[in-house]
Amino acid sequence: MEKTLSVLLVEDEPDECDAFVQYIDTLEDVRLVQTTNNADKALEYARDYLPDVIILDLELHKGKGNGIAFLAALNQACLTVTPYILVTTNNISDMTHMQVRRLGADFIMVKSQSDYSVKSVIEFLQALKDSIHNLRKKKMDSNGLDEAPPAEMERRLLTRVSTEMDLIGVSPKAIGRKYLIDAIILIIDGQEHNIIPTIAKKYSKSDASVERAMQNAINRTWNTADIEDLQTYYTAKITSDKAVPTLTEFIYYYANKFKLER
Repeated sequence: MEKTLSVLLVEDEPDECDAFVQYIDTLEDVRLVQTTNNADKALEYARDYLPDVIILDLELHKGKGNGIAFLAALNQACLTVTPYILVTTNNISDMTHMQVRRLGADFIMVKSQSDYSVKSVIEFLQALKDSIHNLRKKKMDSNGLDEAPPAEMERRLLTRVSTEMDLIGVSPKAIGRKYLIDAIILIIDGQEHNIIPTIAKKYSKSDASVERAMQNAINRTWNTADIEDLQTYYTAKITSDKAVPTLTEFIYYYANKFKLER
């Protein structure tokens, strides 16, 4: 399978965000891990997702913070491997661009230039994909790094699965939510047998109550969440006549989604 380019998008214009999401969704070799208009959240996502690329808008007027502050904070974050930073901006100040480059930006695209578009940004990154991956590997090798410690990898995975639950609106108050997350992680870790008994034992519950709580959490989400969020973030085919994923469909959809990232 062709290696994908994982991208974190930091952008405050809703229309531009939507355009990136829709265009990237059509591609096989580029994957959007998260979007935000908040510089603090962007730093959190950079730590948890370790994206290959960050597409960074400098001026987050409709969000929180700004791109320069984010770059400064990223330099202090001491990530295992720093991502490729592509800055997009309406700012044409040479002094600002110089400072952005000093803080680690790899390339700057000015939005006012005639050939700027979401498509041109992504095509630029696609052209650099092999170089970005090769440089990332060299940095890890030169630092004597392979993967993060298992505990850190597990923490990141838990954060990412929890984020996916938030995106489709699985309530944090739903009893079955923590069971669903555990089930997804068990499958990702290769423990595909006795999933429900394993979770039931962990929480001192019966198998039936665990399974019922998980399906109830799914049913409640499809009955109460925003339909656009569900259609955007849950793209698997639903086979049930009730138009709600079965438990098996749900947990394997997310488990397989994250397996592809490893």
